[in-house]
Amino acid sequence: MKKVITFGEIMLRLAPPNNLRFSQSNNFDVIYGGGESNVAVSLANYGIPVEFVTRLPQNDIGDCALMEMRKRGVGTQNILRGGERLGIYFLETGAVSRGSKVVYDRAHSAISTIEKGMVNWEEVFKDASWFHWTGITPAISQGAADACLEAIQIANKMGVTVSTDLNYRKKLWKYGKSPMEVMPELVAGCDVILGNEEDAEKHFDIHPKGVDVTQGDSIKADSYQSVCEQLMEKFPRAKKVIVTLRGSISASHNSWSGVLYNGKELLKTRTYQITHIVDRVGGGDSFMGGLVYGLLHYDDDQKALDFAVAASCLKHTIYGDANLATVEEVEKLMQGDASGRVSR
Repeated sequence: MKKVITFGEIMLRLAPPNNLRFSQSNNFDVIYGGGESNVAVSLANYGIPVEFVTRLPQNDIGDCALMEMRKRGVGTQNILRGGERLGIYFLETGAVSRGSKVVYDRAHSAISTIEKGMVNWEEVFKDASWFHWTGITPAISQGAADACLEAIQIANKMGVTVSTDLNYRKKLWKYGKSPMEVMPELVAGCDVILGNEEDAEKHFDIHPKGVDVTQGDSIKADSYQSVCEQLMEKFPRAKKVIVTLRGSISASHNSWSGVLYNGKELLKTRTYQITHIVDRVGGGDSFMGGLVYGLLHYDDDQKALDFAVAASCLKHTIYGDANLATVEEVEKLMQGDASGRVSR
């Protein structure tokens, strides 16, 4: 099987343990993760050959991030070394009615100083069939946006399938350009688009037609068909548009499902009730990892979508940024076994 390539930033995550607030904690748990690196870890865990492309500082912390990727079976041969530092984010994990909180410390990170021409994308894509990026990368800096566009255009020329998770992050767009100025040109080169209604609104001013998008557990999958249709109309290269549907009952209890529009029909999944969330960070990344695996392994959009939702459901039970569920565990949940019985 040919490789999957992901491109983006991996960061150092520092989080108070046991749902403590920042002001209560005397120590932080250390984890390495990021949108595209999390997708790479999922795919490696499913047995897909995958490589992660980024830029890491030439210091001990950069080495630790590199070792984390290698430990999880992700290829690192095209990772650049250089720049000043690894980006950091601080996570205060919420519970019940108190939401989680993220504080970024990623200015002047190594990936933010990447430039077009630094990565030999022709060499990277030589044995690849799929390229994945997220809306986080072009939000970091103009250089990161330029490198991402360069990768997409070369992938298009080489016949590599391109996917994106739109991933709007308000706190990141600080270098003088808005998402609406940058994202359309990048997404125009994508075959598979994943997002939600906020991503569509903030990046492209696309809104659900005639629908009031509600909070809580009352989300209706059919309400999002107009978002999918508008995205596909705006980006005709796209063959599939997928929307994740998260109902936030509380920080500890979410409903979770998804829809996939392939230009002909809107496919829906069952809705999972995730009642005791261990860690929701990386939930969308685990969905994307499951979706890429599903689209590569099943000749059936419905099965691919079901695998993605089940994979992401399991990720919410796993501490850390990345999904460590196995294909067997995901398929077991897909088939309706949510018992959580001990495997002996």
